[in-house]
Amino acid sequence: MNDLNSILEPGMLVRHPDRPDWGVGQVQSNAGGKITVNFRDAGKVVFDGARVALVIAFDG
Repeated sequence: MNDLNSILEPGMLVRHPDRPDWGVGQVQSNAGGKITVNFRDAGKVVFDGARVALVIAFDG
């Protein structure tokens, strides 16, 4: 779905496009299409990078 997910690296800040209530999350890992993010207001969530297009958060 989103080739930009392939550039996500641990430490980068992201948002979930459909869950603004989760706040900003920090990428924990990105391996084999699975992206683990620790969100400020939702905790640790694992995504299928082919299904969810995470958005880089430049405003931290």
